[in-house]
Amino acid sequence: MIEGYAIDLGGTKTAVARVIAGRVDARLQAPTNGDATISQQIDMMAELLGKLGFQTGDKLGVAVAGRVDAAGRWQAVNARTLSQIGGENLLESLRHRFGNNVSVMNDAAAAALAEAKLGAGKGVDHFAYLTVSTGVGGGIVLNGRPVQSTNGLAGHLGFVSSPLGRDVCGSGRTGTVESTASGRAIARAAETADAKAAFEADTPLARAAIDRSAGAIARLCADLNAIFGLDRVALGGSVGLAPGYLQRVLSNLETEPELFRVAVVPAALGHDSALLGVLLTQGEKE
Repeated sequence: MIEGYAIDLGGTKTAVARVIAGRVDARLQAPTNGDATISQQIDMMAELLGKLGFQTGDKLGVAVAGRVDAAGRWQAVNARTLSQIGGENLLESLRHRFGNNVSVMNDAAAAALAEAKLGAGKGVDHFAYLTVSTGVGGGIVLNGRPVQSTNGLAGHLGFVSSPLGRDVCGSGRTGTVESTASGRAIARAAETADAKAAFEADTPLARAAIDRSAGAIARLCADLNAIFGLDRVALGGSVGLAPGYLQRVLSNLETEPELFRVAVVPAALGHDSALLGVLLTQGEKE
């Protein structure tokens, strides 16, 4: 049974939850300070955890945006998202502050595992999860196990090249899916304050930006199917779950040869996926 405390530190917001019997019993969130140091990020985590009754030594799972290697070192792949995170040992720092009963992993990988076992991926062996939000992230789960790597880069699907891309990405690459399909990319192309405003604007620029994003995600789904032979892809995130976006992705996917099409469905666990997944992972290691 999944129980404990969980943190999901994303590019825009940080959520903290108390999980009892596999369900989020209480939840708090605050904006993520993208310019905060690792110590400042941990201070913010501690403040939110304290409000939920966390005590040192309680089980804690921490999911973060960026790359976490096998040793627990934390590195922002997109420096524009977490500008002060540069390879510090997050796992060591968390255990020093909160006790040894702590695990850490990438947020999208945690969400992918939760969706595979508890949500939209139940019942299939080859599964991918994509989140389209401030950035683009994801994870691959094959036969119940998340695909991970020693350097922590596995699953950073937003940094794959897109034929629709042309802009320089915060990762340093040019023409990535993230620089083409993310909420930031949509807002930039639509000339709106954010992606939500682009969906509400319904202008030619906004429609083109959203369509380009959906096209990049559809091509990514086809590419992932070619590599992993996927049974299903779940689409999450504020953009991924925005009204009409999934249908745009499916329409673009229809232009691919039939062999490369894959079932794409909405993610089922919403904002709780990474929170549940990071505790699920910790449970499997015990």
